[in-house]
Order: sequence, then structure tokens, then C-alpha cells
Amino acid sequence: MEWITDLIFPGNTSIASTLVLYSFVIAAGIYIGKLRVGGVSLGVTFVLFVGIVMGHFGYVVDNNILKFVREFGLILFIFSIGLQVGPGFFSSFKKGGMTLNGLAVLGVMLNVAIALGVYFWGNIKDVSVLVGIMSGAVTNTPGLAAAQQAISQTPAGAEAANMMASGYAAAYPLGVVGIIMAMFVIKGMFRINTSDEIKEIEAEQENSQLKPFLLSIEVTNKLIGERTLLQLHDVIQCNFVVSRIMRTDGHVSIPKSSTQIHTGDKLLIVCSAHDADRFRAVLGPEVEMDWAAVPQPVYSRRIVITKSEYNGVPIGSLRLHNGYKLNATRVNRAGVDLLAAPNLRLQMGDRLTVVGNLEDIDRLASRLGNSMKRLNQPNLITIFVGIILGIILGSINVGFGMKLGLAGGPLVMAILLSRFGYKMKLVTYTSSSASLLLRELGICMFLASVGISAGAGFADAVFNTTGMWWVIWGFVITFVPLVVVGAIARAKYKTNYLTIMGLFSGGYTDPPALAYANNSTANDAPAVAYSTVYPLTMFLRVVAAQALVLCLA
Repeated sequence: MEWITDLIFPGNTSIASTLVLYSFVIAAGIYIGKLRVGGVSLGVTFVLFVGIVMGHFGYVVDNNILKFVREFGLILFIFSIGLQVGPGFFSSFKKGGMTLNGLAVLGVMLNVAIALGVYFWGNIKDVSVLVGIMSGAVTNTPGLAAAQQAISQTPAGAEAANMMASGYAAAYPLGVVGIIMAMFVIKGMFRINTSDEIKEIEAEQENSQLKPFLLSIEVTNKLIGERTLLQLHDVIQCNFVVSRIMRTDGHVSIPKSSTQIHTGDKLLIVCSAHDADRFRAVLGPEVEMDWAAVPQPVYSRRIVITKSEYNGVPIGSLRLHNGYKLNATRVNRAGVDLLAAPNLRLQMGDRLTVVGNLEDIDRLASRLGNSMKRLNQPNLITIFVGIILGIILGSINVGFGMKLGLAGGPLVMAILLSRFGYKMKLVTYTSSSASLLLRELGICMFLASVGISAGAGFADAVFNTTGMWWVIWGFVITFVPLVVVGAIARAKYKTNYLTIMGLFSGGYTDPPALAYANNSTANDAPAVAYSTVYPLTMFLRVVAAQALVLCLA
């Protein structure tokens, strides 16, 4: 039975025992992390704590293997995060998200300012511990990963990385609790009634100006008669699509740019909701029409873009009407409907709604792919090419001795590839399940490695007066910036409370806090705010943690 003791007892560093140790730490951590306390669970972060426990009881891993698993897991996690947030990274700077992103940036600045204050005037002079506390306080594991990778290049090396992990573990639990406490404080400060906030946000969603709006119009304006659709675009200068047209004799057809409009025609128009009044004013009154019940040789179907050669191709370049006698009305991307404007670039996985004859729709579907099976095949070439480019980027000295490193490089490259990869003929689409698997596998490998390596000295470092101060300062770093940012958001910008909850969760990149917000409101408004600020703050927190190490270590 010696073989079984070699596998499960501490002190053995064989490949088999290492695999058993990692598997147990990850499995146990995920299982415990699913347990809820007050409706909140810590998720995969418990892998870190299980790793610390196992390391405390003498379980070890060969140093070279541990470094490889830790760094490779980090790269997988960071790169998949970049692919996830990349498409929304640049759009998050647009007008609708500028205020929220500005508030989130203010929160990041306050976190860093408090950490610097503790370093220069407080009682924590070890920068590795302080950065670990800050990363734990804002529940940002990628920031910890980036900082550990940066400090491993300093003379302090592995010991400093372990101290950083101890600081992170000490601050993390109250980091999650502090976010939720801040939500309660803002609610009490401004005497907010959650039910009223939910009704307000639902009213706003009902009147959303962003989603495609279907409008049936009868043409009564004689001045518009005999004009073509191309000329109509010159009169009503906005993005719209005339999906179908019914003549006075009841004949239904799909119009093209040269189709003339006559008085008495009925048009099915797809436009933005805020442009609907333009069509009522210029063309005529809105009428009740059940287009599905009208006998017509016209059908509406969704085609899934699954051929890589159409990744990044503008809809207008498909020449749908000339080549297929079809009109594109909407594009569904990641569950969101977009108006099929000619300049909208398609992405792998988009669902293009077209109207026309079934035979023509089938021909277009064959051209664009329309094969769900192809979407299930991961684009591994893009992933590994991106990792190579990310590592190269991370190795470049960007000034003052700073490098993006194995965390920042792949993150920046993934963001760039997800937005501009089509120009290099790289397909960045990954199914939700594949992306989640890649991300969770990477973070579990990283957290298990960090926990096992930090476990030996964790109890001595944390369970004393010094460790108590780690917890206290961590809570201050968590709580104070949230209250300040929340108060500004509510008092100055009159931000809805549900949006503030999402701002807090996204600003601290904290899924458990978002889960609490979603469960307590039964509304997706917190998730919308979370996704708005998440890309920028994730990037800033990774950079900030690494910058503190490089500047102060």
C-alpha cells in the first residue's frame, strides 16, 4: 500500500501525487465555493483557501511545476477574460457609459490612493503584502496575478509572491462583504425604496431607444409619392430598413433602393424607436398590420454567421438585394438585437434576420454557413497565436523598466484581437461554454498554485496583530471608495440604485456581489451596469497592481 501513501500523504512531489493534489484542491474548492451564506457564495475563490490549507499541512509541489501551472493558468484566464470583455471595451467609452466608467475610474484611483496612504503613513511597509491586500479588498484576482508575476522578477521573488497571496487571502472575504455593506449604506443614506427603483428602470427599458423598432406606416403624404427608397434615405436621414411593402392591390414584395413609393402603400419599417416619429411625420400615420397573417411569398428567417471569411464584413458588402432579393433587418449579437445598418460589421456567431423568398434565404444561408456545429468547434489557432503575441507584447519594456508581463500582455492582446482580429483573418468567436471552461480552468490552476505555495507560512503571517491590521486596512480600501463613489453617483448624477449596485460589482469585478444584486432585485439592470464598467476597470486594476509593485518594490 506504499503507492497509495505516496499519492495522498504530504511531502511527495511526484507527477502523480501533484496531479492528485491539484485535482483535490480544485474540486474541493469549487464545491465549498458553491455553498451560499446570506445568498452570497465566493465561487472558485475558495480554491485559494483550500490550497492554503493543504500547503499549511505540508503538501508541496515541485517548484518548476508549480511555476508552470501557475503561469499557464494565469495566461489562459487572462486571455479568455480579454476575449470576453474586448468587444465591449471600446464601446464602453461611448456617451451612454462615460459617466459610469468615470465613476468606476474614480473608485480605482481612491483604492490606489488609500493603499499609498497606508504604505507611506500607515503600518504596512511591505509593498508585496499591501498590493495583495489591495487586490483582495477589491476582489480582483487578475490584479493579484499580474502583481505576483511582476514581483517574481525582483530579488524578493517567491517569498514576496507568497506574502502577497497571504495579504490577498486575508482581505478577500471582507472585500465581498464590504461591497454588499456599501450597497446597504447607500440605500440607507438616500432612503431608497428598491421597488420604486425597479419600476423606474423597467419604465426606462420599456422606452429603450436602442433596440430595433418595428413600425407599420401607410403613405399618405403626396409629396413623397414616386420617390425611391434611396431618395427617402436622403429625406429621413437615419438608419432604417424597409422590410416589406404592400401595394394598394394587396401585393407584398421586398423593396430595393430603386423601388418607388406610392400614396396608399403600406410599409414595414425597422428603425430605432426614437426615429419612429420622423416616419409618422414624413410618410403618414401608423397603422395596425399583422404582416404574418398577410398572404405573401415572403418569409423571415435567422441565419447564423459561421463561415470565418465573413468575420468583420460589413452587411452592405453582401449586396443582399441585388444578389439574393433579400433584406436584412436585424442582427442578434450575444442576445442583443442591433439594427442591420449597411456599415455594421458581422462577427462569427451573429444571427442575421433576413426577409424574402425561402429559396433565396436558403442560398444566402449556404453562403454564410448557418451551421451551429461549426460554432461548437473552438478556434484554437487564434487562442495560441494570441498568447504568443501577448507574451511578446508583455516582454517589451514600455518605459521606466515597466513591462505588461504575462498578465498584462495577453490581456491587451486579447482585447485588441477581439476587436480587430478580423483584419488579420483571425476568428475570435468562442462558444459561451468553451469560453467559460477556459476561463474557469485557468483561474483554478492559478489559485490552486498560489494557495499551495503560500500555505506553509500563512497562519504565522495572518493570525496575529499584524494580520489583524491587514484585514482592517483591506476593509477600508474596500468600503470607503464605494461609499464615496455611490454618494456621488446618487447625489450628483441621480443614478438608479440598481445601476449603482452593478457599478459597485463591476468596479470591483466581483461576480458574488453581482449575484447578490441580481437575486435581490430580480432585474438585469445591475448586470448591464456591471458589463459597462467591467472591461475598463478590469484592465486598470491589472495595470494598477503591477504598477505599484514596479514603482515601490
